Amino acid sequence: QVQLVESGGGLVQAGGSLRLSCAASGITFSISPFAWYRQAPGEQREWVATIDSSDNTNYHDSVKGRFTISRDNAKNTLYLQMNSLKPGDTAAYYCRVFGANYWGQGTQVTVSS
Repeated sequence: QVQLVESGGGLVQAGGSLRLSCAASGITFSISPFAWYRQAPGEQREWVATIDSSDNTNYHDSVKGRFTISRDNAKNTLYLQMNSLKPGDTAAYYCRVFGANYWGQGTQVTVSS
């Protein structure tokens, strides 16, 4: 079965950086599109970024220029590099096989001011 396992979350000060990872199994990784989502307490889950099998990327306006989504097909791993973090980026971050109902369990990112 498909499994997605996120890691790399934590507590960071505003202006800092984190890199999230999402290790995938049970799926043909290299041909699959992926996405990152996030959910802050009391809010709806929102889309953050996507990457397709050709490495084409798209970003929510709120993270453009600060976050970078990437993939390593040899390692079956998806990444989200987050720079210039703001308190408003505080949320649980989830990876997803884009267009399918496969989600990871989430990793918490907390940005202090």
